[in-house]
Amino acid sequence: MHNDGYSVGDDIRDSKAPTGDISQRWEKRRFGARLVNPANKRKLNVIVVGTGLAGGSAAATLGELGYKVKSYCYQDSPRRAHSIAAQGGINAAKNYRNDGDSVHRLFYDTVKGGDFRSRESNVHRLAEVSVEIIDQCVAQGVPFAREYGGLLDTRSFGGAQVSRTFYARGQTGQQLLLGAYQALERQISAGNVEMHERHEMLELIIVDGRARGVVVRDLVTGEITTEYADAVVLASGGYGNVFFLSTNAKGCNVTATWRAHRKGALFANPCYTQIHPTCIPASGDHQSKLTLMSESLRNDGRVWVPKKEGDTRAAGDIPEDERDYYLERIYPAFGNLVPRDIASRAAKNQCDAGKGVGPGGLGVYLDFASAIARLGKDAVEAKYGNLFDMYERITGENPYEQPMRIYPAVHYTMGGLWVDYDLQSTIPGLFVIGEANFSDHGANRLGASALMQGLADGYFVLPNTISDYLADGPFDAIDENHPDVAAARASVEERINSLLAVDGDRTVDSFHRELGKIVWEYCGMERSDAGLRKAIGLITDLRTEFWKRVKIPGSGAEFNQSLERAGRVADFLEMAELMCIDALHRTESCGGHFRAESQTEEGEAKRDDENFSYVAAWEYTGGEPVLHKENLQFEYVKPTQRSYK
Repeated sequence: MHNDGYSVGDDIRDSKAPTGDISQRWEKRRFGARLVNPANKRKLNVIVVGTGLAGGSAAATLGELGYKVKSYCYQDSPRRAHSIAAQGGINAAKNYRNDGDSVHRLFYDTVKGGDFRSRESNVHRLAEVSVEIIDQCVAQGVPFAREYGGLLDTRSFGGAQVSRTFYARGQTGQQLLLGAYQALERQISAGNVEMHERHEMLELIIVDGRARGVVVRDLVTGEITTEYADAVVLASGGYGNVFFLSTNAKGCNVTATWRAHRKGALFANPCYTQIHPTCIPASGDHQSKLTLMSESLRNDGRVWVPKKEGDTRAAGDIPEDERDYYLERIYPAFGNLVPRDIASRAAKNQCDAGKGVGPGGLGVYLDFASAIARLGKDAVEAKYGNLFDMYERITGENPYEQPMRIYPAVHYTMGGLWVDYDLQSTIPGLFVIGEANFSDHGANRLGASALMQGLADGYFVLPNTISDYLADGPFDAIDENHPDVAAARASVEERINSLLAVDGDRTVDSFHRELGKIVWEYCGMERSDAGLRKAIGLITDLRTEFWKRVKIPGSGAEFNQSLERAGRVADFLEMAELMCIDALHRTESCGGHFRAESQTEEGEAKRDDENFSYVAAWEYTGGEPVLHKENLQFEYVKPTQRSYK
């Protein structure tokens, strides 16, 4: 037993990771993985939960390969997945600009950007596959921006000094998702994919130690059913909504991965959450989500605050010599294009020093006056027009005439279920892709890499690795009479009945909002020993109160959105505690995890490679969680103190 609320178990390792030259490892694994012949693929069934870029591309590709696929999403259409909200672009090492990019440089930037807390093998594979993703999407008709001569255009993103981000104005996620959606719909039409919208996964079915299906609830009728397959793929996104206020869609949740975690899948690095530096500041307590402004805006927008504390003058009334372009001042090599964790913390520091702008002093300026003077308004509008329109609709301010106001907000989660090189979790037959796994980003994701990872996993990695597992199938048929299936279904029904039986006096959202404030305050942009210990106590008390006072009107046998939200918040209440335990145990600063006790004299994150160069993979026990460490080895990128100066 450990005195910080957890136990330490055995170390784990990625047994599927190939060895040898890093540039040959992916090819070596692909060749070594067993294949399934086309006739046998027709006998094999795969369930895919989630229809975003990872889930949509995976279901489409597996269907194209000949497997029988069942796809589930809680939205009313696969194309309503949250991937559609991504704005700025997708990275790829094409080097069309001839500015020094390469697969190795993308690999290096990603490992460095993640503050040396990711696996080299996985990241190098991601960089290799990035080149193929662009070709795939162009062939699908994704309307990437093009230069005057017709070639694909690119722009810069934070954490890189080359221009490698392909984009479709400020709606890249939408266009990429429509490409995956069309591929998915083709397989649905061909009869290879069976689509189930408005269904939410509430439990994982494990038989003989293997993932064999899911328990789902029809969100329209309330009907609970058990669904079976030879393998299950989770592509259900991240857990950023544990903070209540985030850039995620309101429906995004942790339930699919948390149910799998409770069944034995290790949860890795839950404390690694990404704060995005360019979000529209909250306008009041009534708000239920925050709106992202793409990082691509930092290409041409300049970030600044007044030099004088408490300066309430309008931006246009503050002369140039009284402005502090602090990112350009502190980080001259990267300027406004420092990585997200650096930019977010720098903005917080300025606001904490009393130089913030807007209501409550929680904002900094993102100014396009220089870009408009240099390029002309038409050129700026061609690049960012839809983003500027969105900003004006939300704030009532015209960013062509006055600077945007931005402030950091919760955006992406680098933690997730632990997976090996094949993307298989610690439960045989359970594969996890996209943001749902802990993946390739380490302690901080570089901008424009989420879309890259989702499509890499779905189109290129999973279809090559899942065959090695399915070569042992098909497995023995199961039905609702199997004791493990019956137990999984009964646990879902019991949980729903328990939630409905509380019949308290507080709404689900009131608990979620209170939880979010606790986690943001103590496990947000800055964490401390005392704060995290306080948060764990507050979360434990709030969870106890939830099960005594939550009020859910209606029944389980009908359309009931309060019941949906209650199940998700119940899981967030458990997840939040593990986040804080993970953050408490990691007494170093790295990437998005900034411990107040571990910083340089200049206030930068201070890593402790000697004691923390590992993935923290947590085992659920029903009591104290058990920590398993996967030690990280660096052969090709030497860990150094990150500097963007």
